[in-house]
Amino acid sequence: MVEAGARTNSRHRLPVRKLVAASAGNALEWFDWTIYATFSIYFAGAFFPGELAEINAFATYALAFFFRPLGGMLIGRFADVRGRRPAMIFTIVLMAGGSLAIGLLPTFEQVGWLAPILLLLARVGQGMSLGGEVSNASAYLAEIAPPRRRGRYSSFFYISTGSAVLLASLLGYVLSRALDPAQLESFGWRIPFLLGGVFGVVALWLRRTLHETEQFEGNKVKARRVRHPLATTLREHPRAVGQLVGFTMLSTLCYYTFFSALTPFAVRTRGVNDEHVFLALSIATALFVALQYPMGAVADRFGRKPQLLVWSAATAVLIVPLSTLVRPGVVNLLVVFCVGLGLYTAMTSIAPAVMSELFPTEVRALGIGAWYNLTVALFGGTAPLVISALATAGASTVFFWYVAAGAAVAFLVILRLPETRGSVLR
Repeated sequence: MVEAGARTNSRHRLPVRKLVAASAGNALEWFDWTIYATFSIYFAGAFFPGELAEINAFATYALAFFFRPLGGMLIGRFADVRGRRPAMIFTIVLMAGGSLAIGLLPTFEQVGWLAPILLLLARVGQGMSLGGEVSNASAYLAEIAPPRRRGRYSSFFYISTGSAVLLASLLGYVLSRALDPAQLESFGWRIPFLLGGVFGVVALWLRRTLHETEQFEGNKVKARRVRHPLATTLREHPRAVGQLVGFTMLSTLCYYTFFSALTPFAVRTRGVNDEHVFLALSIATALFVALQYPMGAVADRFGRKPQLLVWSAATAVLIVPLSTLVRPGVVNLLVVFCVGLGLYTAMTSIAPAVMSELFPTEVRALGIGAWYNLTVALFGGTAPLVISALATAGASTVFFWYVAAGAAVAFLVILRLPETRGSVLR
């Protein structure tokens, strides 16, 4: 049986088990994705020779992003015509398999150029997996939610994301204290990737009981009749595509600035102790997780648009001043990470709801999967590479002006976004 998602009585109880199961795969995806960026400073030399090892590791990170749109299109279309559940199970297997493979890969010293080629193939598989997972999990959470509680349900997406990133950050903190730099570069970096494979089994077990949504069941025949679905999103929903790209640009810049790019930037460029970075990021990520549900509830009560406008405007004004605080000292780092990630929850808490409300059911997973992931590839995948290259050129602060400009563009886009609080999904 498909659980109805339209009950809005005052005694409504959250289906926590279902929400956790739906979000478990997302947690795995983001854990695996984050540990690559977090631990890249330790394993870059294992796969790439010479002084450009770190740049090459970031380039591999960026290149994998460009397979996210492909995964979003292929797996998103599969989810629209065959079901959210089988698509979400497939993405778990693909991501966990890639993580396990990276943890077991031979080094450049052992097999030469085969090592970075295998690393790239594993990352390509993970890129496609993440592209499909984001769209399917977002659609699933939105479709099982009552209209007036969609923000609350959607908040579980980034509760899982933040929890996974927190785990990755805590793991980095523990390993940096337990192992010296030589041990981290020798074998310590493999530990989180191997754990990702173990977590995959847990996520599969949690998702085994999920059922399809009424939205999918009621529209699957219509979805199968759609010809050229990607072109359909552009032809019939061009405004939705433009709006999705506009606010996703800033969202992904925020995510990869605070969760990925700032760690190597602080350690390599500003000389910050890596333990202090991991500690500050862990505390700020805990705050990020704690704020998700309250911010989702606020959006259900007062609307999506005001919340998104505050987020984009504040980011435009504060991101450059915050960047000047990235220097040795735990207090400075706590301010940077807590303010930045606290503001970001205004977006992340309702992201699945906002994206799902833009497209009708028959092209929802594909529409989100293709255009969200293309934007993430262009602006998020290149973020660590850009900030590293600018730091090498002695112009690291330019990156933060780049984020501020993206925030100004997002603010203008959000001004034209329709208010969808309490609306019924198309």
